[in-house]
Amino acid sequence: MSHLFARRLLTTALAAVPIVAASGQGGAPSAAPARTILAIGAHAGDMELTSGAVLLAAHRKGDRVVFLHLTLGEGGNPKLSPEVYGEQKRREAIAVAADLGAEVIFGPYKDGELPNDDAARRYVADVIRQVKPTLVITHWKESFHKDHSTTSEVVQDAVLLASLPGVVLAHPAHRGVRAVWYTDNWEDAPGFVPFVFVKVSDSLEAWRTAVAKYEFARGAIAGFPYVDYYTALATVRGAVVYKGQAVAFAVNPESQRRVLDSLP
Repeated sequence: MSHLFARRLLTTALAAVPIVAASGQGGAPSAAPARTILAIGAHAGDMELTSGAVLLAAHRKGDRVVFLHLTLGEGGNPKLSPEVYGEQKRREAIAVAADLGAEVIFGPYKDGELPNDDAARRYVADVIRQVKPTLVITHWKESFHKDHSTTSEVVQDAVLLASLPGVVLAHPAHRGVRAVWYTDNWEDAPGFVPFVFVKVSDSLEAWRTAVAKYEFARGAIAGFPYVDYYTALATVRGAVVYKGQAVAFAVNPESQRRVLDSLP
């Protein structure tokens, strides 16, 4: 990190970020969740489609799940204005989060205009400090969608900034992020190598019902059958690891280490 970048980070603090709570299927999480998982997507719907089945299963086991949608993805309906479709996406996101047992945060950015700058990193870092996740899930770094690749870069740096006490934000430093996982998204395929596979056979049908509350996920806007695609992908990923249906994630190369004192 350059000295100039570090100095810019030590400027004004952010205001607290509003969180919309949602109670979901499978019973309420325990008072002291084993994990807190923060899934950060470029658009409302990104994280629910790619990792929602895993997150529903985690919620059912008592984990806390939070979605951060940096934009609503309000530009994705050619028949509606961004303002009208944005409000629709907000309603859909809240309904889907409720079914998945998650909380949801809406970022301040516009679809297609997500900035790759210090201010965005500080915003995400402060959300990380507020939520205090043990696991962060976000987009893979390579994508044909600008907002996706930008989100990946911003989140990677924000995890570091959130951990540094010298970076002054609205919330105190949080060093509890143990890992960052990257979702298996058809738009983020270049260079994606699945490394972690999580069984979702028991949560897949409930996930399908939940995420279909997004009109676009049903294929009703652009014609792409998102729910069916990710259902089929779960079957493919599960087959190669003998787990029925599974969701795969990539990790950074430096995380692909296994340290042993002797042969297993």
